[in-house]
Amino acid sequence: MSHNAVIIGAGVGGLASAIHLSRMGFAVDVFESASVPGGKLNEVRGNGFRFDAGPSLFTLPEMALELLDPDLQFEVTRLPLITRYFWKDGMILDAHSDADMLCAEAERVTGVPADRLRNYLEETAEIYRLTAPVFIFNSLHKPENLLSRKGMTALLGLHRLKAFTSLHDYNRKKIGHDRLVQMLDRYATYNGSDPYQTPATLRVIAHLEHNLGAWLPDGGMYTIVRALMKQAERLHVRFHFNNPVREVVTEGNRISGVRTSDGFFPAGRVVSNVDVRYFYSKLLPDTKKLRKLSKQQMSSSALIFYWGIKGNFPGLDVHNIFFGDRYREEFTDLFRNFRIGSDPTVYVYISSKIFSGDAPEHCENWFVMVNAPENVGQDWPETVKSVRKSVLQKLEKVLCVKLEDKIMFEEVLDPVSIERKTGSWHGSLYGPSSNSQMSAFQRHANFSSGIRGLYFTGGSVHPGGGIPLCLSSAKITASIIKREI
Repeated sequence: MSHNAVIIGAGVGGLASAIHLSRMGFAVDVFESASVPGGKLNEVRGNGFRFDAGPSLFTLPEMALELLDPDLQFEVTRLPLITRYFWKDGMILDAHSDADMLCAEAERVTGVPADRLRNYLEETAEIYRLTAPVFIFNSLHKPENLLSRKGMTALLGLHRLKAFTSLHDYNRKKIGHDRLVQMLDRYATYNGSDPYQTPATLRVIAHLEHNLGAWLPDGGMYTIVRALMKQAERLHVRFHFNNPVREVVTEGNRISGVRTSDGFFPAGRVVSNVDVRYFYSKLLPDTKKLRKLSKQQMSSSALIFYWGIKGNFPGLDVHNIFFGDRYREEFTDLFRNFRIGSDPTVYVYISSKIFSGDAPEHCENWFVMVNAPENVGQDWPETVKSVRKSVLQKLEKVLCVKLEDKIMFEEVLDPVSIERKTGSWHGSLYGPSSNSQMSAFQRHANFSSGIRGLYFTGGSVHPGGGIPLCLSSAKITASIIKREI
């Protein structure tokens, strides 16, 4: 095989793959349809405000930092308070990153004994220890990994994962209190899933935040992309922006290269960092693969308002959640009715609370998001209008202020624009959802079983969406390629 490699897409998984392969001696070309790197991890600027456009919370920062030369590594700030939760009746709960402080706060606010939540978090740590080596940091689709000592340990302990119990049912049994259950149920949304359907295995996400900690890179989340880009350029990776791949070319059962509007580029290996459904629909059409993928329910999308706000709100923290009263109905609407309900939970992320340069003086940058269904032809202009109104009403009631009068800058991102800008199938942020017991095993592998030299990385394939998992997918792919050299 040729020692040339092509990466399709300059998202986090693509950038990490480029770094890994370049260090392995490959001559690497990255083709990206957009004018800048990052994919979903990007930024919005306007009227003196800067917003992180996509992911807004950083866990397992060492996974990004270990890719960088020492002088390119960026500073990270550990958040003492991860999320401030608000309910309509005035109840507020501060979810501290320190597990003991969180448990004490939960007991103070709800009356639930601190040991109950502490035991829950200790259990999530054990589940992570059991599953991470197999389900996060290695390929599930290589028999040798499943048959290894760690693989067999994980398989023998599958009953402890509670994969046949929903996250909500498990949380209700273990915690009981409606508000704490709602807080823990929310972790299903971290990969675009429904807590009333997704396996209780996903409770492991609570471990990442409250046992290991949550962080923000100094300068905001886009700092991650800038650092990865600098590292790749230092390794002589060649980037081709505004230059989408039009076709992946094969010869028999082997990759031969890619075709763009500039012509054919030969390559012995191709790593796709684009949504896997888009790949098999547009770049290497395969109706059989698409039929199989279409059986998996897609993850949720998002409706985001980027608001430049005049004034400061000391009652808000960096990450804030304003819960709706009908949580189950929210997810029924998202995954069955394909709509945003009348009382959606609202997430408000304000990076200027830490990085003052993200907003003008005496102002704040609000990233305001509600979960949205995949795009299946809804009337999005009308939806944006109605949801904006309900979000303003919810926030104004809690904050006791006429918020709309304070909006100095506004930009909107909906499922249609997410699909257009990032290639996410139907605007779904994480590819397939985890709304089935076998979803982890059903995700597309990091390699093609039928075409030599073809690999996959990013949020729509194993192990899933989110920055750490995308970085892991790139590392898994690189390890597979290394064994083949």
